[in-house]
Amino acid sequence: MALSLALPALTIFLIYIAYNFYRRLKAKLPPGPRPWPIIGNLYDIKPIRFRCFADWSKIYGPIFSFYLGSQLNVVINNAQLAKEVLKDNDQNLADRFRTKPLANVSRNGSDLIWADYGHHYVKVRKLCNLELFTTKRIEALRPIREDEVTSMIHDIFRDSTKQGNVGKSLIMRSYLGLVAFNNITRLTFGKKFMDSQGKVDDQGKELKEIVSNGMKIGGKLNLGDFVPWLSCFFKDDNEALKAQDSHVDRFTRVIMEEHTLARKKSGETKQHFVDALLTLQKEYELSDDTVIGLLWDMVTAGMDTVAITVEWAMAELVKNTRVQQKAQEELDRVIGSNRVITEFDMSKLSYLQNIVKESLRLHPPTPLMLPHMASANVKIGNYNIPKGTIVHVNVWALGRDQKVWKEPMEFRPERFVEEDIDMKGHDFRLLPFGAGRRICPGTNLAINMVTSMLAHLLHHFEWSPPIGIKREEIDMMESPGTVTYMQTPLQVVPTPRLPANLYEYGSIVI
Repeated sequence: MALSLALPALTIFLIYIAYNFYRRLKAKLPPGPRPWPIIGNLYDIKPIRFRCFADWSKIYGPIFSFYLGSQLNVVINNAQLAKEVLKDNDQNLADRFRTKPLANVSRNGSDLIWADYGHHYVKVRKLCNLELFTTKRIEALRPIREDEVTSMIHDIFRDSTKQGNVGKSLIMRSYLGLVAFNNITRLTFGKKFMDSQGKVDDQGKELKEIVSNGMKIGGKLNLGDFVPWLSCFFKDDNEALKAQDSHVDRFTRVIMEEHTLARKKSGETKQHFVDALLTLQKEYELSDDTVIGLLWDMVTAGMDTVAITVEWAMAELVKNTRVQQKAQEELDRVIGSNRVITEFDMSKLSYLQNIVKESLRLHPPTPLMLPHMASANVKIGNYNIPKGTIVHVNVWALGRDQKVWKEPMEFRPERFVEEDIDMKGHDFRLLPFGAGRRICPGTNLAINMVTSMLAHLLHHFEWSPPIGIKREEIDMMESPGTVTYMQTPLQVVPTPRLPANLYEYGSIVI
């Protein structure tokens, strides 16, 4: 009996495999792993997806395809093909694929990050470029950034020099996360929800809960998103999405109303993003959904990525004493030891800027570029990419390609002295912020913040691994996820290198 049932099932399976192989050949799709019935390659993908895709590229080549359910996906793993996606065919590959959680958080693409390319995207992108991320506004918000970085240095000095703590290691992420959280909430909402001890007020607790729930919901890869007729089996997830949506809406509208009342009372408009958006809402014909979506774009894009980038850079600097010392020699030469760095000093610190580039090459905070989707049939690498295909660019693989980078696994900032390589979307070997129509509009702000944090950390302290840990033993493996923290949080021992009065903190209010 069992044999009589197994044979037809095996026959159907073999026919399915043969059909998919035939379809790939006939359609001239990129090669790739054979999909399973219904689920495709969903469970073939390892948790750290960009590493999995880099391994698959060694088997199938720099461009390959796979299936999530019935949804065709294509992955790009070298600079030449990335150029074909992000420049040569940019307009036809500028749409987004939105899972249910992403459709939910973006108000079905009413924001910027997850909007399809079209009139709405162009309008909102113009708003970001001409109003939100201008040099004038970024400069106006500089005191907030400098205040938070100065507070971080004070906290590290206090915790590393208190009695009984000298020589003990600190967890770097807790300090970086506090700066990132306060910085992005002050820039976006004009409010500081967390003090230097990590204590949050009621609104701050609500915000952290929203962000935490959003990460859990958004991180799920449900088969129902890729096999539509199975979506009815995920009712619990749908309820969770509705609850999250209601929570985000209620929280954000309270803050919007607070700012509206404050403007009416004082007659002044602050530079914070929430004030800017509310002031420009009528001029740009923005719905409330778009305003809310844009505010949460700022939060989700800015809260993790800066802290992630600085933690990876600090790990490399602790591992590579030569690079750390060379950076500090530059800081001593340009800044000296009798004053604190300001953002005006950043342009003079060329070696430090190269450290940022080198860290982003090896450790891009979003190693798989947010997925593009084909709005028309295109050809990439002589393969056909049908309309509706999801296209991923493996930024992590681009930065480690042995064909274009000399000794790619070595952390060597000098490579950017030997060759001036742009990282703002013009050189397709290095794309931490994307390129083309969908390049991150906050690129300059992000680079500015990362460089400033690193400059302060290196100027004020020497950094070494915990006692008993060799530099080469630092765990450099990534955690799974859309953004990639270090799997093991970095522990370090800071040693002050400047006079004690330069570690004092005075709040700067804007």
